[in-house]
Amino acid sequence: MYDIVALGELLIDFTTCGRSAAGMRLFEQNPGGAVCNVLAAMARQGDSAAFIGKIGNDMHGRFLRQSIESVGIDTRGVVEADDVFTTLAFVELSETGERTFSFARKPGADTCLTTSELNEELLKHTRVFHVGSLSLTNEPARSATFRAIEIAKAAGAVISYDPNYRAPLWDGVETAKQQMRSLLPYVDVMKLSDEETALLTDREDPAEALRFLYDAGIPCAAVTMGPKGALVMLRGETAVAGPHDCVRVDTTGAGDAFWGGFLHGLLQSGKEIGTLTLDDAVSFAHLANVIAAICCERRGALLSMPTAEEVRRRLSSR
Repeated sequence: MYDIVALGELLIDFTTCGRSAAGMRLFEQNPGGAVCNVLAAMARQGDSAAFIGKIGNDMHGRFLRQSIESVGIDTRGVVEADDVFTTLAFVELSETGERTFSFARKPGADTCLTTSELNEELLKHTRVFHVGSLSLTNEPARSATFRAIEIAKAAGAVISYDPNYRAPLWDGVETAKQQMRSLLPYVDVMKLSDEETALLTDREDPAEALRFLYDAGIPCAAVTMGPKGALVMLRGETAVAGPHDCVRVDTTGAGDAFWGGFLHGLLQSGKEIGTLTLDDAVSFAHLANVIAAICCERRGALLSMPTAEEVRRRLSSR
């Protein structure tokens, strides 16, 4: 039994990293992909994690497989394809570490996962099954996502969702809204950013958005608010988990680090979602904010997730 299995994108973030001697912009090769970032955050805390997804049988795909294995993510659910190329993202950073994305994904291998390629044994043997929204942008990955949720939910897994909106990957905002909201009826626990509340709920205010999600049947959710921390909801009640101080270098993966930390706290509690208290959820978010803060102090995402020892040291220094 795994603590968490995730399905979605595994890709390379080519992140701006200075200029060459000739004055040309350099890009640093960083493994990423939102759902795999969540897995990495949890694996670094000691959780057992496995990934289901598709990469190309190319130099980038091989690098990605080695990268996620290096942080303890099981890759038996990873499919290598000869006919499609590994998805690439080019990331430009501002002086404050904020990001602008450009994708090479027409199609990317991650969008080509089929239902027949799903590792059903992984889906039937996990405590949490996590998905994002990038696997909903194109078929056949969209159908594979819904089938995977069906299998995992029937086996008793908690269904986790992080919509992770990336405008260049959608055919318009309305399509994105429709597809991202299509998963809400299946979700038990969810995270979204304050920039995504209107997309998922038509409500910009985080508290109102969380109320909408609760009324839609989601018992536990959180809205990340950058330097303001996170707003956590449990069964309609909300509370703020304050931020953890950091010097921001690169915010890539910060939300994923937060959600990995939150899910780690949930699993470590040993409680079912129905028996959680709001104080429990806030404590998970406080831990998550620490993990996200450490991630922000480093370049890249997946390999920047802190170890359990690093988190303990940061907590003891407060």
